[in-house]
Amino acid sequence: MDRDVVRGHLLKYTRKAFRMLPKLDKPRILDIGCGSGVPTMELARLGQGEVIGIDIDQPALAKLNRKIKEAGFTSRVQAVNCSILDMSFPDESFDIIWSEGSIFVIGFEKGIRGWKRFLKQNGFMVIHDEKGNIEEKLEQISKCSYKLLGYFVLSQDTWRAEYFAPLEKLIAKSQTIHTNDPQTLEELNQARRELEMFRNNPERDNSIYFVIQKN
Repeated sequence: MDRDVVRGHLLKYTRKAFRMLPKLDKPRILDIGCGSGVPTMELARLGQGEVIGIDIDQPALAKLNRKIKEAGFTSRVQAVNCSILDMSFPDESFDIIWSEGSIFVIGFEKGIRGWKRFLKQNGFMVIHDEKGNIEEKLEQISKCSYKLLGYFVLSQDTWRAEYFAPLEKLIAKSQTIHTNDPQTLEELNQARRELEMFRNNPERDNSIYFVIQKN
């Protein structure tokens, strides 16, 4: 099953967040928690610069590497097996740090504070996270000396219509196709678990994009 097709339905919001940034000439971007690289590839197209995607899911990175080769992006897009807890890039390496659904691993404030050193002066960070307490996160952004350029919310209705309903259809379709491939079966089980979590707690799937600048 190809969950990337379903994930691609949300790329309009990746593009929306990117358009909230000022125009940059071929920015160097770090995509933290890139997975199989649906946003990573879009960032490469949008920015026309270098993109480094990091994750610890090697099968997902292998999938991203195939996409990179197929798109002819091998000279400027890299998929790196690296933990979010063990990043060792030089200070001020990136114009933009991008994180869609990964900052929860270490916490919002710890993430924006710890990742700041990897940004160039006046560099930018785009964080897509669970909605949580917006006012608290806005305070953390200010406390960590970032300038807020803007934010927008994806409601649970958006998630239901644009992600979970298509995911449910994909699961139903995939179940009709007999396969013994372990990777395919694991992806199917992951999709089922994700759908079940949404059904049990739909309110958790309000999410928010923050676009901020290092002061």
